[in-house]
Amino acid sequence: MNVKSHLWKGQAWHALLLLLLFAGLWLSGYIPSRHSGSLWGLSTDTWFWLCVVNAVAHQYYVWLCWRLELDGHRLSRALGKHAFGIYAVLFFILILLRPLLLLALAVANRGTLPTAPPWALIIGLLLFIPSLYLGYSVKRYFSLKRAFGIDHFDPAYASMPMVRQGIFRWSPNAMYVFGFMGLWAIAIGLASTAALIMTLFSHLYIWVHYFCTEKPDMAVIYGGGKGADN
Repeated sequence: MNVKSHLWKGQAWHALLLLLLFAGLWLSGYIPSRHSGSLWGLSTDTWFWLCVVNAVAHQYYVWLCWRLELDGHRLSRALGKHAFGIYAVLFFILILLRPLLLLALAVANRGTLPTAPPWALIIGLLLFIPSLYLGYSVKRYFSLKRAFGIDHFDPAYASMPMVRQGIFRWSPNAMYVFGFMGLWAIAIGLASTAALIMTLFSHLYIWVHYFCTEKPDMAVIYGGGKGADN
């Protein structure tokens, strides 16, 4: 396989699916409760679009770094042994901003869902449990480095076996299936229409990343994708 041609593989679909998701966000603007509220002088709409910008920036950042590294280890050639560490710092900032921005959005827009507050909070807490278990499983069995994509930087990871302990016992794609449960917990727990819509967008969009970016990459790194879990 010509790795250089891999840079754009799946990205036409990525762009098309993102446009469809944007269309859904635009249609959601007709829901009055999506616009209600503010926090720290910023409107709910401002927090909403900050969440969108962060999600898109995060996933395109990962695509660019991963593909440049697969294309002749360009990042490693430019940054040396610190390439993964430098990449991981911005990755961490962007992924940390996801729940923080969503929390701000949910607080700004809280109480706009037609759900009784006690039940919303209970459902939110229940949804948070799988997210906590995922965090434990990643730290205990998978490692943060693998979660961040070190297999794109270090060829030694290509020979590592699949992880089947912890939450990965239930799903080989546990980070995509359960990782966003924390966002659902925030949106439902605070009964926020805007946060619920944003969480649906984010969860659908992470699967776009999986099918358009990560899955093709796994085929290159692992020769068919059978050695990777997430």
